[in-house]
Amino acid sequence: MTPPTGTDVVALDQSAARRLLDLWNEQQSAYVAHRDLRFDAMADVVRLHCPEDLTILDLACGPGAISDRMLAEFPRATSVAVDYDPILLQVARRALDRYTARAEVHDVDLVVDGWEEALTGRRVDAVLTSTALHWLAPEQLLRVYTTVARLLPAGGVLLNADHLRYDESAPTLRGIAGRHDAQVQQETFAAGALTYSAWYAEAARHPELAGLTAERDRRFADRPPPAPASLEFHLAALRAAGFAEAGTVWQYLDDYVVFARR
Repeated sequence: MTPPTGTDVVALDQSAARRLLDLWNEQQSAYVAHRDLRFDAMADVVRLHCPEDLTILDLACGPGAISDRMLAEFPRATSVAVDYDPILLQVARRALDRYTARAEVHDVDLVVDGWEEALTGRRVDAVLTSTALHWLAPEQLLRVYTTVARLLPAGGVLLNADHLRYDESAPTLRGIAGRHDAQVQQETFAAGALTYSAWYAEAARHPELAGLTAERDRRFADRPPPAPASLEFHLAALRAAGFAEAGTVWQYLDDYVVFARR
């Protein structure tokens, strides 16, 4: 997106974007305990299963956290990162500039049929996503999983890291997980991490990103958070979508990394 003709807006540079990405990682660590461990588990699967020159589809990439980690760890990998939030997209574009041609970022709405056309027929070996697909309603999630299954070759993998909340059938675990979340947030925010809304306020201090706020509000105005889908739903949806194997590769309380193989 470009500013209106006649305006003079200072472009977000790589240094400012990297700072916002670092602040995002700190902010997310308040909401996801042991967040680095989930990424370590994802990297282990990629290392042990995928080719060294793999192409990653970073689904709902946010400011580029997964792509940044994977491209740094796997020097022959490339990443195609997609998201629908214009502020996060612009941060990702600039933050991933250091990887030059190994990273590309696309504006994609996962709830619209045909979103995969942004890949322009590129091979995808692994689809990775983190703390994002819970924004999709169950029927939307199934459609996304079905599209991903079509994109991946035989043996290709999907890894989805997210909170998959305990329901009323596990009241003790649900209570423990809720108290643990509150404790981690209190400690992390006290140490200086931004809240989710405060991160967006910080991003909006940059003129280019402030100019995208109205567009972001417009895009998400009619998309309230859906009811959370259970782990069982994710696994069943992956199998229904055409994956040959589905399970988990990491768990800490109600935080999981869900795995599926095409």
